[in-house]
Amino acid sequence: MVSNSSGSEDIFSCSICLDVLNSPVTTPCGHNFCRTCITRFWDDHVLLKCPLCKKIFHTRPDLQVNTLLSEMVDQFRSSVRVKEQPCVEPAEVPCDVCTGTQLKAVKSCLVCFTSYCQTHPEPHQRVAGLKKHRLVEPMDRLEDRMCKKHDLILELFCQTEQVCVCLFCTVLDHKSHLVVPLKEECEVKMAQLGKIESDVRQMIQERQRKIQEISDTADRSKADADREIADGVQVFTALKRSIEKWQDEFNQTVKERLKSTEKQVEDLIKELEQEIEDLNNRFSEVKQLSHTEDHLHFLQTFRSLKNPPPTRDWTTVEVRPPSYVGTLRRSLDQLEETLNMEMKKVPDPSTPSRPPSPRRTSILGLGYAGKLPQCLCVGCSHTRRPTD
Repeated sequence: MVSNSSGSEDIFSCSICLDVLNSPVTTPCGHNFCRTCITRFWDDHVLLKCPLCKKIFHTRPDLQVNTLLSEMVDQFRSSVRVKEQPCVEPAEVPCDVCTGTQLKAVKSCLVCFTSYCQTHPEPHQRVAGLKKHRLVEPMDRLEDRMCKKHDLILELFCQTEQVCVCLFCTVLDHKSHLVVPLKEECEVKMAQLGKIESDVRQMIQERQRKIQEISDTADRSKADADREIADGVQVFTALKRSIEKWQDEFNQTVKERLKSTEKQVEDLIKELEQEIEDLNNRFSEVKQLSHTEDHLHFLQTFRSLKNPPPTRDWTTVEVRPPSYVGTLRRSLDQLEETLNMEMKKVPDPSTPSRPPSPRRTSILGLGYAGKLPQCLCVGCSHTRRPTD
């Protein structure tokens, strides 16, 4: 950067980059530039001319670093005191000329489309051609503030087409349109912006209330679900206890009927064995009598042996054991069917919720309204409560 404290600053500054000369070279017309700056300048232009005096060169000069001037520039860099300037903050406009650490811009040129810090706009105050440029407060994205068609600053607003225009636009493309200054239109739009802000705030509040409403619904749903789960645990626990009791009753009933059948079988067998014993005795007596030679004894004894001993008519006697096959299965199938019917009454989560129906007195005392299965006792057809 060039310091304003030295009277020889013009000698050591490049009129292209406006900074201290870097690898200075001298053109045939006697002007000094940074080698990089003059090379880039000639690369961007068809005519090879001096940026200052506009002298045209028919062939590209072979420029070499001016050793003496380079040494003087180095000494100048060592002796010059660079004024401290604030660095650019995120919300501020940076200087477009600063290399390395960018400083805060204090002016923007609407002709050069460049923003300058406190040091770099100095040529616009010194060079006659640059003095005509319009310097304004620092602006970001200067190219977007210029009319693409006329290369002038956009400082008016066309209310007819709702676009920003330059002064030339008002006498050409927007000649018959209603055009006002940007500030005036901004005031109108600012009033509209207040309405938009109010509407947006209201929409935000409505959605926040909706979020709260949905959250409250979710909380209630969770509470209902927790309550139903607790009730379900209580119901199924009681059902489990009832089933265990039914199982004990069923086992006891089967065992009692088996014991009764076994007693019947045992009594019948004893009776049969007794009759067999009596018949064997009769058979022995008959056999013995058949070998006697005493006619009087034979005839006297035959009368008592002629009639058989008193016995039961076993042709009508049979043991009919109770049938166990399928008894429990039929009862459990009936219970399962009842439970399935009750489970189908549980509302689907995807359907709108309905108020719960009043609970009827249940067999478990927990709101179960299903039909009781038949008693599990063998041979019973009556309905009984598991708590009986």
